[in-house]
Amino acid sequence: MPAPLPNVPLTGSLDDPARARDLARMKRLATGLFVLAAAVFLACVLFGGDRTWVGYVRATAEASMVGALADWFAVTALFRHPLGVPIPHTAVIPRKKDQIGTSLGTFVQENFLTRAVVEERLDGVDVPGRLGAFLASPGRAERLAGDAGKALGALTDLIEDDEVQQAVSSFVDRKLRETPAAPGLARVLELAVDGDRHQEVLSAGLSGLAEFLADNRLVFRARLGAASPAWVPDWVDDRVFDRVFELLRGFLAEVGADADHPVRAVYDRRLRAYVHALRTDPDAAARVEQFKAEVLDHPAVRTWSGSLWSTAKNGVVTAAADPDSELRARVVRLIHAGAGLLQTDPTIRELVQRQFRRGAGWAVERFAGDAADLVGTTVARWDTEETSRRIELQVGRDLQWIRVNGTVVGGLAGLVIYTVAQLLS
Repeated sequence: MPAPLPNVPLTGSLDDPARARDLARMKRLATGLFVLAAAVFLACVLFGGDRTWVGYVRATAEASMVGALADWFAVTALFRHPLGVPIPHTAVIPRKKDQIGTSLGTFVQENFLTRAVVEERLDGVDVPGRLGAFLASPGRAERLAGDAGKALGALTDLIEDDEVQQAVSSFVDRKLRETPAAPGLARVLELAVDGDRHQEVLSAGLSGLAEFLADNRLVFRARLGAASPAWVPDWVDDRVFDRVFELLRGFLAEVGADADHPVRAVYDRRLRAYVHALRTDPDAAARVEQFKAEVLDHPAVRTWSGSLWSTAKNGVVTAAADPDSELRARVVRLIHAGAGLLQTDPTIRELVQRQFRRGAGWAVERFAGDAADLVGTTVARWDTEETSRRIELQVGRDLQWIRVNGTVVGGLAGLVIYTVAQLLS
């Protein structure tokens, strides 16, 4: 059997001094009428004698006392045991508090938290218009962008960087290893060939190679001298080197300047063949995969993948916290654009209205039972005496009128009954 929930005090401003004064005044009025009826009854008994009219007054006062007492008992029994005597079926509210809470939760669930009620209500509400007006109000977008930046900063502070960084690094490494490299490389090369970009790359490479040779002319001459036999004169080495060097530079310049040079045609043909091999030859694809694995295993690449999270997080958080950053400006523009669409675009408005209606209906069906349970358990945890007192404070003034009416109606009923009895006797 589960342990009972501890009582909790009620919160709120239900202790209204004006209500308390009204309740006390009505209690005094109802009690005063009872005392008046009792005084009249005693006067009739002690001093009335046998006069005819005294019987009518006595019967009226007697019935008024009975009606007042009966209604006092009924009203009091709602909130406590009359005179502290534990009479059965009294102190109804304290005794039935938990059942009342459960019934109240069920009532709310069945009559308010239903899909039909919520959807009917939303049909008369311009949800996208109200949302758009809210977002378009002056300064709203800037405040929301700032709040989003603060929330993002607070969220990242709660995250353990080491764990996330390791997870991001592992995720990136796994995805890169799982993704075949050959088809992607083939597509890149294919786009370059189709756009004739590969010839531009060749021209840039030839130009760079020519500059490299010119910058390192003395280095290459020294290497030739070191490799040449000792008996070959230096002037011969110079003549041979200059001739070969100039022929090489001339060839590079010739290929670079001639768009129809045979070398370019061979280069184009071989590159297209390689693209085809990447798509069809398993050995070519395997070599690319092996190269990819070697690159991913390189320490520099592993260091880069390990720093992805911290780099991205620091960049985004810094930009989100800066009111003048491009990120904040983009968020503000996005909010303004969304507000305009919500107010003017029929398609967007219809979509938001429909989805909000559907979402609200789903939420009601999903959480209506939880809301009913919340009402029931909350009421069950309220302090019994305080609950009874506060309910009496809210409705007790009207209930005191029952006592007043019981006194008056009881007296009139007693008068009628006594009169009929006299007429029939």
